[in-house]
Formats: sequence, structure tokens, C-alpha cells
Amino acid sequence: MPMHFQNILIINVTRIGDTLLATPAVRAIAEAWPEARITVMGHPKRVEVMDNLPYVHAVEGITKKTAPWRDRFRRRRWDLAVVFGFDEALVRYALRVADQVVSWEQQDADLNRRVTKTVPKPPNDSVSAVDMLNALPCQGLGIPDAGGALDYAVTPDEAEQAKQTIASYWPQKPNPLIGLMLESFPTKPYRDWPLESFQSLCTRILVDYPGASFVLLGGNHSPEKLEAFRQQFDSRVAVLAGKLSLRQSAAIMSQLDLYIGCDTGPSHIAGALKSVPLIVLYHCLHRAWVLAPQGHKALSAIDHPDSDAQCSITSSMADISVEDVYRQVVVRLGTRDE
Repeated sequence: MPMHFQNILIINVTRIGDTLLATPAVRAIAEAWPEARITVMGHPKRVEVMDNLPYVHAVEGITKKTAPWRDRFRRRRWDLAVVFGFDEALVRYALRVADQVVSWEQQDADLNRRVTKTVPKPPNDSVSAVDMLNALPCQGLGIPDAGGALDYAVTPDEAEQAKQTIASYWPQKPNPLIGLMLESFPTKPYRDWPLESFQSLCTRILVDYPGASFVLLGGNHSPEKLEAFRQQFDSRVAVLAGKLSLRQSAAIMSQLDLYIGCDTGPSHIAGALKSVPLIVLYHCLHRAWVLAPQGHKALSAIDHPDSDAQCSITSSMADISVEDVYRQVVVRLGTRDE
């Protein structure tokens, strides 16, 4: 495979978390070819998490349904395309627009023969998610990895708007300001820590950190759950879940003193911000060693206590105690005398 690339296309159509988990792999490609122009295509509603990264020059949306028609009538080509995932339509698109293609080994033998280099995907939970994604460019292109840290970039304008949003609730920023992610997503509710546990935790926090206030983040959570939390904590809480765009929510996270959440996309964003201390709770079916952000200096990853042999979808996240989480709050915020 010729190794001089000026234009590189990376296709990764997936959820927020898996998009961010691939940033180390994208960074490795950029470091291997620092003069190349890199375009990232991803899910139209999620790929914006790649905006403003210094090593990504263009960000575009694509799906397996739009791929067959994309670029049929304009002459765009890339020297190399790297395709994550197993949607054949995306691999076929890459073969049409790129001189060389690297992808996971597909089920279609004919497709594999057409791809320049295929890489066997490591079995699930055999390595961390970041290491698995790194394997595609590193093995497929013979390049070194660029570490495991996730990347996300908040612009100065986004940060300023986030400060204004916070000030609309509290003219003087609370100390500490804590962001909460109460739910993951509807298809995997077993990963959610109970609302009652969050409420007990925040009640405990206010005893030792009387200046604290809370921001509820995320998408369209249960209105009943959000209202129950708002009624209990009143002026100490800003309910922003379902009210912000993805990037607006990330900018709010960048202003937090602590983030606490279940294992879901926004938790990956918090992990990618690097400067924000975070506590993330992981179900035993999705262990921290697989999914937690690597190299984060202020991360407390709390696993469900069930062993792998005991674990099932019925293992309740309520088994993670409020006291266990509170101990990590003290680790991340430090003790207060006030």
C-alpha cells in the first residue's frame, strides 16, 4: 500500500460515545500524515462532536441509506478511506470515492477482496473500546497509536454562551456546580442509577457543600423524573435536559466543577473534556475497563459490584450505594470547611 496520502476520509457512523471513542484512532492517522487533509463522516445527528478538533478539517453527515447516492454527481476523491463499522453501504461508498480503503473484515467475501486492507475486529470485551478502535488504523496502516485519551473541543463562543446560560439561573456561579446525567438511553434503561439514589446523593452533597447547585443534562428524559428532582431541590437545580443542542450541552459541561452520570454519550463527552472531574457509574454488562475514558486524571469509575458470573441485565444499578458514590465526590471536590 502506497503510504503518501494528501486527502484522507474517515467514516464512523455510530452513537455519540463510539464516535468519541474513535478520536484516538483519528488522531493517530493525523499524526502519521500531518500534512493530509482529513474529512470525517458520521451520523448526521452526532458527528458534530468532531467539530473544531485541530486535526480534523471537515465534518459531514452520512448514513447507510444516503451513501449509495452520495457524490454521484460531483468529483470528490480521497487517497485513503478508513471505514469503521459493518454497514456494507458505507464500505461500498468508500470504494467508490477513495483510491485505497481500510476497513474491518466484512461478512461479504467479495467486498473483502475489493478492500485494500481488512483487519479482523477484536472480540467484544477482549480489549478496551479505544484499543479495539485503534486496531483498525494501526494494524491496517502500520502506524503507531496516539494514546487513548478522548478529544472534544469547545469553542470560545460556545464557552461564553454556556457561562451566560448558567448566569441566567445563578448570577454568581455556584461553588461547586455539579452536572448530573440521570438517564442513559431508552433501549438500555438497566444502566440507569435510580432517581432516588441521585436525590439522596445530592441531599448529602448539600450538607457538606452548602454552596452547591446542580444542572440536569442530556436529552428528552422522563418529565416526571425531571420534575421530581426540580421540586426537591428548587432553586438549586437548572433543568437543561432536552433544552440544549448537543454542543450547547457539552459547553455547559466544560464549566462544571464535577460531572456525575451513568454510562452514556454525554459521559464520554465529559471524559473527553479532560479538565472536568467526573464520576461515572457502569453496569456489570458494560465494565469501566472497557468503556471508561483512558488517561483522565480526575475520573472516578464505579463498577456495579456483581461479578461477571453473577451479572445479568437484571443486576440493579441500585446496588451501587450512595455512600460509595459520595466518597468519590469528596475525592473529586475535596473537603470543604464552610
